[in-house]
Amino acid sequence: MSIARLWSKREARRSGPPASVPAGTRVYAIGDVHGQLDQLLDLEAQIAADAASSDAERRVLIYLGDYVDRGSESAGVIEHMIAAPPQGFERVTLKGNHEALLLEFLIDPDAGTNWVINGGDAALASYGIDVEDDVPGDEDRLLSLHRRFTAALPPAHRAFLEGLATSHAEGDYFFAHAGIRPGVPLEAQDPVDLIWIRYPFLQSKADFGKVVVHGHTPDSEPVERSNRIGIDTGAVYGGRLTALVLDRAERRFLQA
Repeated sequence: MSIARLWSKREARRSGPPASVPAGTRVYAIGDVHGQLDQLLDLEAQIAADAASSDAERRVLIYLGDYVDRGSESAGVIEHMIAAPPQGFERVTLKGNHEALLLEFLIDPDAGTNWVINGGDAALASYGIDVEDDVPGDEDRLLSLHRRFTAALPPAHRAFLEGLATSHAEGDYFFAHAGIRPGVPLEAQDPVDLIWIRYPFLQSKADFGKVVVHGHTPDSEPVERSNRIGIDTGAVYGGRLTALVLDRAERRFLQA
């Protein structure tokens, strides 16, 4: 049975007032989906039920990227994401590094090897493409995969992928797939860092100006630090898809 969890194990907050979102706004940030459509639908149903108990004027769904790869339903997840958001919600969709890998392959067939070995084979399979069906030889194989994928990818799916944002802010929170580069102002962050960075960000104890909400680096449960909140809880590795709920200064979590 799906349950909501409120984690109590937390580090001290930043000095000063606790981080918050504006009054009248409730934010739901969703971690890395990776083709787990069933978990996404379950979590969104919980979010809808949770939001029904709120009198918030704005209800914002923020998806942190990595919709594709590794799981079995990349195409289904994107098809779901291009539909209208649930009634009464705004939807913000961010780019993850796996969307970046897919888009690189659409531009350059030679980038296909890196994408396939990082879970792109599962995404291709969700569009009816078996990587084992191609002719021998790396160059021919990649060109064949590229032709078949560009033919199979619906224009609306490609437009969705090409239109993804790299960051978003709400109140005292900053949302990005991977994190930020410490020491660089939020407004000057490199998009590559926003979707790829890991240890310089994860190990930093600096005050980033806002609390950064991110995915990208999986853990068994949400990770809360004074300067960041990680919500990639390994849905595609046997874990559960997580949503962070923000309402004024309150933080809590829902899980599929």
